[in-house]
Amino acid sequence: MGQAESHRRAGTAPQNSHGVRSRGGLALLPEELLVLILSWVPGRILATRGRLVCRHWRDLIDSPLPWKLQAERDPSKLEGLRSALEAARRCPRLEWARVGALQPFARNLIKNPRGEDQFLHWQVGHGDGWCLGDNTCWMLQLVDLVKEGLWEDLLDTCQPDIFISEWWGTHENCGCTYNLYITLLAGDKNSVIARFVTEADSAEEWDIPFQQASHVFREYGPGVRYLRFQHIGSRPGEQRTEAHLTNSTVLVKLSG
Repeated sequence: MGQAESHRRAGTAPQNSHGVRSRGGLALLPEELLVLILSWVPGRILATRGRLVCRHWRDLIDSPLPWKLQAERDPSKLEGLRSALEAARRCPRLEWARVGALQPFARNLIKNPRGEDQFLHWQVGHGDGWCLGDNTCWMLQLVDLVKEGLWEDLLDTCQPDIFISEWWGTHENCGCTYNLYITLLAGDKNSVIARFVTEADSAEEWDIPFQQASHVFREYGPGVRYLRFQHIGSRPGEQRTEAHLTNSTVLVKLSG
C-alpha cells in the first residue's frame, strides 16, 4: 500500500511483473486515439514490449488496427499489408503482432542481396559436385521461412507465391557461365519439395549488360520450411570465375 501511495505522489505509474510501466492515464483515451499513438511505436518494440503492458494493449496490438496505420504512412509497406490482409482472410490464426514486427510479405528475405557487405550471410565455395566447368564457384544462402515471419499453416494451406530473382553479367575482363539453383526444402533442410534450375547461361563476350534470372513458385505443396538460394558460375580453363551478381531477391506475396 505504501509503495502504491508513493507512486501516486510521484506522479508515475507502477511497474508490472515485466518491469514495464502500466498504461496509467492512457486508459482514459478513446480507443481510436490510443491505437493511433501505438501505431507510431516501432513494430518490434510494439510486438515485444507493448503487448506486455496490459491485456487491452495486447488485444489492440494483436489486431490489424495499428499495423494498418503504420502501412498507410509508409507506401513501401502497403503491398505487404495487402498480402497480410489476404492471409488473414484465408488463415484465421494469423498473429498480427508477429507479422507486423517481422513483415514477411513483399520484403526481400535474402540478406546482403547486393554483396555490399562482401560475403556476409553467404556461404562461398568451389566445385561441390554441381560443377559446370573446369573452374566453378558457388554462393549459397539458406532462408528459414518460419523464422522470417511466415507460419506453418500459411505455407502448408495457402502456399503463397514465392518470387525469385537475380541479375548477372560478365566481368569486364572475361566471359562466364552462370546458373541459378533454387530449392524449396522441408523441415529437415534436405528433402526437396520443389526446385527451379536455370539452363546454363553462357556469355563469352566481355562486359555484357546485366540480365535477369527469375521464377515464381506456385502450388508447390505442403511441408515447405526453407528456401535454398544458390548461384554457380564457371570459367573454363585456369582463370577464376568472372561474373557480376546483384540484387538477389526472394519475395513472398499473397493476392486475392
